[in-house]
Amino acid sequence: MTASRIKPLATGQQHCYDVHGDPLPCAGSGQDAEFVTGQSRPDPRFILSSPDNDQKFPGVLDQLTGLEWTRNAAPFTFPLNLDEAREVCAGLNPPGTAPERAWRLPNRHELFSLLHFDTANPALAPDHPFENVASLAFWTSTPWARDPDYFWYVQLSGGRMFFHRRDSFAMVWPVRGNSGVLPVTGAAEAPLTGVQWPEPRFAVAENGPVQDLGTGLLWTPRANLGSPCLWSEALQRIETLNHDRHLGVDRWRLPSIRELESLTHAGHHDPALPPDHPFEQWQEAYWSSTTSAFETDWAMCLYLHKGAVGVGYKPGPEPFAVWPCADPAD
Repeated sequence: MTASRIKPLATGQQHCYDVHGDPLPCAGSGQDAEFVTGQSRPDPRFILSSPDNDQKFPGVLDQLTGLEWTRNAAPFTFPLNLDEAREVCAGLNPPGTAPERAWRLPNRHELFSLLHFDTANPALAPDHPFENVASLAFWTSTPWARDPDYFWYVQLSGGRMFFHRRDSFAMVWPVRGNSGVLPVTGAAEAPLTGVQWPEPRFAVAENGPVQDLGTGLLWTPRANLGSPCLWSEALQRIETLNHDRHLGVDRWRLPSIRELESLTHAGHHDPALPPDHPFEQWQEAYWSSTTSAFETDWAMCLYLHKGAVGVGYKPGPEPFAVWPCADPAD
């Protein structure tokens, strides 16, 4: 089984924390920063792009995704509703601008790709070159599948991703280009940018794991390892799973938040999974191995019924589900 190039990006997390938010050694922790999975960033990741003669705002090229962003992360200085956000982005483009060079609102995968989960306020890499970055909510062009009057936003303070009504207000960060490493969102939106998922997307092995042929990751067919639990127990359950060589695999781990989010399909809800998924017993919310840099006694989580990215309090009392993943064998 051969995977395509849609490997989730690395989260950037470099530190590990206990349930109280105190630092601890990463070795043997089972946390995100122990494994450091995903596409690693080039060095430097961001470079100043060559200006157009008629460019109103200088751009920054992301060498990881191939997208270009305005260096000024808030070029319109104040929050706008969705229709206003689209209008001001279009206003940056002179008549006759080619679609691939046109500034526009980013989709949810594009804006989410900028996040760096080892920092907060803003959740961007410490060496980023952007200016005027506000730790606020930023619009995406992606509608929420359950109600098309709502659109996804990314919160730059800590990396959450939820949705607003289109007449609500959020910041605007224009982008242009088409990434060769980020997948399409699955939502009905224009322009349609990103890499198409393979068809079929999933390969199901008899008495074995499910492989996502887009990312290459292995997942348990049952999207529920026991009843929902607290974060520390979720990590312990993975250890037991590996000891027992569940489904013939001894390298299971609690997925990072980017690995979990890679399963979502923005055109569906309840669950927000691709229509051809083979998974059973899906749950509403899942723990990731990624600590929230905003508050380190919280961990990033995925709300699968909505497709949202949020946080869960590690000590509880609210439990979340566990869905193990693994890299394929070499």
